[in-house]
Amino acid sequence: MSSSPPSPLAHAGPQVVIFFKTMQAARCPTDELSLTNCAVVSEKDLQSGQHVTVKTTPAHKFVFTVKSHHSVVPGTIAFSLPQRKWAGLSIGQEVEVANYNFDKSKQCVGAITVEIDFLQKKSTDSSPYDSDKMASEFIQQFNNQGFSVGQQLVFSFCDKLFGLMIKDVEAMDPSILKGEPASGKKQKIEVGLLVGNSQVIFEKAESSSLTLVGKAKARESRQTIINPDWNFERMGIGGLDKEFSDIFRRAFASRVFPPDIVEQMGCKHVKGILLFGPPGCGKTLMARQIGKMLNAREPKIVNGPEILNKYVGESEANIRKLFADAEEEQKRLGANSGLHIIIFDELDAICKQRGSAAGSTGVHDTVVNQLLSKIDGVEQLNNILVIGMTNRPDLIDDALMRPGRFEVKMEIGLPDEKGRLQILIIHTAKMREFNLLSGDVDLPELATETKNYSGAELEGLVRAAQSTAMNRHIKASTTVEVDMEKAEKLQVHRADFMGSLNNDIKPAFGTNQEDYASYIMNGIIKWARDRCGHAMVAQTDGAMSRMCGRLSTSGPPHSGKTALAAKISEDSEFPFIKICSPDKMIGFSEISKCQAIKKVFDDAYKSQLSCVVVDDIERLLDYVPIGPRFSNLVLQALLVLLKKAPPRGRKLLIIGTTSRKDVLQEMEMLDAFSTTIHIPNISSGEHLVEALELLGNFTDKERATIAQQVKGKRVWIGIKKLLMLIEMSLQMDQEYRVSKFLSLLKEEGALDEANHIRI
Repeated sequence: MSSSPPSPLAHAGPQVVIFFKTMQAARCPTDELSLTNCAVVSEKDLQSGQHVTVKTTPAHKFVFTVKSHHSVVPGTIAFSLPQRKWAGLSIGQEVEVANYNFDKSKQCVGAITVEIDFLQKKSTDSSPYDSDKMASEFIQQFNNQGFSVGQQLVFSFCDKLFGLMIKDVEAMDPSILKGEPASGKKQKIEVGLLVGNSQVIFEKAESSSLTLVGKAKARESRQTIINPDWNFERMGIGGLDKEFSDIFRRAFASRVFPPDIVEQMGCKHVKGILLFGPPGCGKTLMARQIGKMLNAREPKIVNGPEILNKYVGESEANIRKLFADAEEEQKRLGANSGLHIIIFDELDAICKQRGSAAGSTGVHDTVVNQLLSKIDGVEQLNNILVIGMTNRPDLIDDALMRPGRFEVKMEIGLPDEKGRLQILIIHTAKMREFNLLSGDVDLPELATETKNYSGAELEGLVRAAQSTAMNRHIKASTTVEVDMEKAEKLQVHRADFMGSLNNDIKPAFGTNQEDYASYIMNGIIKWARDRCGHAMVAQTDGAMSRMCGRLSTSGPPHSGKTALAAKISEDSEFPFIKICSPDKMIGFSEISKCQAIKKVFDDAYKSQLSCVVVDDIERLLDYVPIGPRFSNLVLQALLVLLKKAPPRGRKLLIIGTTSRKDVLQEMEMLDAFSTTIHIPNISSGEHLVEALELLGNFTDKERATIAQQVKGKRVWIGIKKLLMLIEMSLQMDQEYRVSKFLSLLKEEGALDEANHIRI
């Protein structure tokens, strides 16, 4: 028959023909005989256990092992349906049958690979079948039978019928047959004789829902799910090595191991990963690249708000559609289903705490319920990996955060110096490749200078430097055009990066120099002994040796508490410095003020080293002496935040300033600070003269005159008030400046002629 497969005897080895006869093909007499994989003949023709070749056409011969049975008519040879299908036989067809002898030195089966599936689709089930027991049963049922590549047969195991096809036959090592150590040589053969020590390897048929466990499985089923040709740099990921390592350990280690070992351990795969952290740190990028890293289905990426729909039930239906493919494949393939990845961006938009939105339609609640049931409900899926991303993990429903759902919670924080260098290398790779990056650009230096920059801000820094470099080669006349002669020599220099660093790109979680520079525009005046500056710095260093340092400065109004706190924070060179000041909360309600203060501390926790200055605490608390009255809500919030330890691996310095130490003592707030340093006013004429010398606003002669007037007298004035009086005096003519200054001191009550202290 022209449609028959090529003969498996092209390289079958030596044959000794003893029996030759033309016979007629027939149907196998019983179902029991059809399971033996033998061609059935009459006892008068052949004996059980003999091997024959069946020649269907001049070019096609097939090897069968025969079994004799009394019900078969002499001169006929009966075949089962799989045998007839394999050999292309029809009932009543005449075939030439000849005896066949195996060369046992070359044709014994060393290893045979068998493709297996349920014989009938209606008999499929999800029960696991032990391939080791299958292999043992296979050898018992078919021992000393001949097998050819491509042969089809029926196999009975555990009261189930399976359809088999021989995929590969490997000859046994001749050294083993001689009783010698194995030589390691492997030879493929077309026809082989199955013996007791042959190795049987089962391989699940493509698209089969059969579940195999045990070691007698094909190597293909143990391939790693990790894509072998991926790397961080080519994917544009930098500074996330540790995060990727932790995610791999938690989420993918069980998927890399052979399934039989995982099943023996009773291990379940991780189904959900939650990535959270500041904006621009690579959450979306990481989730997108995880899909490329894995040999999995194309990830489904959906933004949280896209799930919501104005029609009743549509939002829940959108959730079900995301999981439909995974459900269908798991029903069809069971444990052998591929991995389906679903990525939710802005997860907090749809998974808020249930019952938190008063007066809402409850759409968010039902969406959360639907997502919970799909990830880890009654009919749970084991072939999914759901990745959620959010900037606000505190808003997400608690039920989603338990193990079995989003059990791997990973903070994608601001990159450290090593991570920033990796990111800069990635974003400057093209420029370095085409020699557009100047030799004076030192990327490690940039990584050091860009403390608390996120990955997105570092990318923006590179773009800003590129724009600065390109702008040098643009001629702005009546038209804007590029100077092509110079453009061919275009290079991005260090000055371009530094200019962009200082003027264009500022870190969201960094230090706003303009914010605290206004507090110290006149510098720090060290009148008398250095009781404040150095003592504060020393105390700060000591506090920062622990996880959290809390310092407070107290003193009368205008004594320079805020300026000193700002100076200390600047000198600390911490990457995150924030001043929590009441002038930024004018008109805020109590709740809004609590939220604003909490946000300052939350932002500080995102940095490795942070300094928060809580300025004018009594004003933050809305304290007034009449009444008295203050905001207890803000007080309690501030007390909690002051006493709260920062997250592990983070260090936080808190500096508070107050003009009413006695009030804070009554509110029990001073106990929240480890150290309180009092900053007094200028209290003597000698101190006043020292301060004037440091300021240098008056000439030596003018200072001598002032010193003579204030010598031995009591003075009581804050440094800020002193600066204001000096400014007013300097507006006068030269000869009147000293007299104006002294008169202003007396008018303000800062200079007491009677040597009484004025407060």
